[in-house]
Amino acid sequence: MDWRLVPVLAIWVAGWMLNALIARHGAWRWGGYVIPILFGVTLLAMWETGERLFEISDVLLPAPSEIAARFWLSRDILWVDFVQTVIKGALSGFVMGCGAAFLLAVVIDRFPFLQKGLLPVGNFVAALPIVGMAPILVMWFGFDWQSKAAVVVVMVFFPMLVNTVQGLQSTDNMQRDLMRTYAASYWQTLLKLRLPAAMPFIFNGLKIASTLALIGAIVAEFFGSPIHGMGFRISTSVGQLALDLVWAEIVVAAIVGSAFYGGIALLERLVTFWHPSQRGRT
Repeated sequence: MDWRLVPVLAIWVAGWMLNALIARHGAWRWGGYVIPILFGVTLLAMWETGERLFEISDVLLPAPSEIAARFWLSRDILWVDFVQTVIKGALSGFVMGCGAAFLLAVVIDRFPFLQKGLLPVGNFVAALPIVGMAPILVMWFGFDWQSKAAVVVVMVFFPMLVNTVQGLQSTDNMQRDLMRTYAASYWQTLLKLRLPAAMPFIFNGLKIASTLALIGAIVAEFFGSPIHGMGFRISTSVGQLALDLVWAEIVVAAIVGSAFYGGIALLERLVTFWHPSQRGRT
């Protein structure tokens, strides 16, 4: 066995033992947060050590320290790319797509015949590959953020629509009959029974859409973009063999995606605290 593997394996074993020690104290309040952080630190330490010992070319795999240095030196560029891709493209498309899907789901719930006509079309459009739709939408809406938002709308619309429609139909006959005995109107039933019952489904759609939104905005920039944006920067930096900047953009995307998903999950926990899926969580 190559001796250079010994330090890498030693880091893994040390991290494993420490994680196992923390896991045995499952009642510890912060254990659920410390364990994944420690696991990530262990992987980064193995990555750094292995890259140094095996002298891997930076073109193939830069070390985490080099990525961190590039991240700090390029923070102005990363911020401009973040605003272009995340704020203008992903977030705007997410809001428009999910908002339109929610409103259409309410209309479909009010007029059930639309479900048989629209949902099959939605499933067909959702199955279209993004690499086929993105260049078309870029040609339609131009090279600025509007085309990226359009790609995001297409990606998030139908997952949100399907989940919301399913959620609005999740109440049983007994619950709806009870509302009728109270002489509740359709809108009263919708606001006081069906929407609260649909919240777990709605948040499930939002969490799916949160990951699709960032992916769609970044991929769309590969097919046309101004001189800034995360997808644009990744594609041009790969051509320049500036892999440390590529990884810095990937770090930004990972942080933003995790924070976006985590924020929605936290909001879900606050809104649907009554749901069985939230019981036992701290």
